[in-house]
Amino acid sequence: MTDFLPILYRELIIYKKRLLKLSYVLSALISPLIYLAVFGFGLGENLTVTGTNYITFLLPGLIAMTSMTNSYIWIANGLNIDRLYFKTFQLLVQAPIKPIAILMGIITAGIIRGLFASSLIISVDLLCCTSFYPNGIFWLGLLLNCFMFSTLGVIIGMITKSHEETAIYSNFLMVPMAFFSGTFFPLEKLPFFVKPLIYALPLTYSTILIRKSQWDRVALLSLFITIGFSLMFLFLALRLIKNYKE
Repeated sequence: MTDFLPILYRELIIYKKRLLKLSYVLSALISPLIYLAVFGFGLGENLTVTGTNYITFLLPGLIAMTSMTNSYIWIANGLNIDRLYFKTFQLLVQAPIKPIAILMGIITAGIIRGLFASSLIISVDLLCCTSFYPNGIFWLGLLLNCFMFSTLGVIIGMITKSHEETAIYSNFLMVPMAFFSGTFFPLEKLPFFVKPLIYALPLTYSTILIRKSQWDRVALLSLFITIGFSLMFLFLALRLIKNYKE
């Protein structure tokens, strides 16, 4: 059960070196802060969405988007580079540890990255004294969101054949998901012919869960679907590591 700890320790050493660079912290903050300033503070006091002001609606969506991006992108890019350029992933596969330990070490590191980036946005929220306050459902949804997209990052990092190919997945999968999964506006406002596609995206359900203030049918359904996506990604990622040959 502890075989994943050396993998996690290696990832955290790399992450610690990045944290010492101010550019990394700023890169985790800059995009959400721009969206918050342009949409939130520009419309927050004048626009009401789902019975609350817009900035209170927007903040959970920004946190969901930030946790998704940071959990996914560092895992997908890092794993792709370790496989194709540094050749260090091959050493992990050859080590006397099980594939599930490799997977859990990488995923746990991705969760920590996602939670750290999200904590920066939450800190900004507390400093701005908005009416959004995290609750138990929020933290559960945030943790599942980080887990789900860390696992998806492993899948993309394992199947891509170049760094440019990883960027293609980010541009055509992650960016549209970030904007059209209820992050910036209610899903009810979408045209009916777009809704089937939006409800097929995993971020849609974790965003719904993160926004919920109490358990109801929608929250429970979103929880089960998010867990379903997470288990599906986990199975695919584990299979890719088990069958890895390069």
